[in-house]
Amino acid sequence: QVKLVESGGGSVQPGGSLRLACGISGDTSKRYCLGWFRQAPGKEREAIGAIYKPYSSTYYTDSVKGRFTISQNNADTALYLDMNNLNFMDTAMYYCVADQRDLGCHPYWWEEDKWEYWGQGTQVTVSS
Repeated sequence: QVKLVESGGGSVQPGGSLRLACGISGDTSKRYCLGWFRQAPGKEREAIGAIYKPYSSTYYTDSVKGRFTISQNNADTALYLDMNNLNFMDTAMYYCVADQRDLGCHPYWWEEDKWEYWGQGTQVTVSS
């Protein structure tokens, strides 16, 4: 079991950058797929991407490819989401997620119900 705590949200102007962090605690000895979801006001929650460190694999949804980067620290105690060239459509509550998996994140990393652990979320607002 793991606990996830997000930080780093805030307000940013269009075209700006922001880094979100997710602190990971608990039983980190197992293999986990880690990822990020977001939910904009009035919209369904959507997957942003995922990372599986044992395979050096990362996955991104099309709307963030080339702008967002997911990474982990060496100790597996933190997950990051680096966001560049932000626009109004990126305004949302951002959630860190984890799921214990021995064979990677793919497939189904984009499906909300495939993730067991969720953080409480951190708000990102893009406004001028």
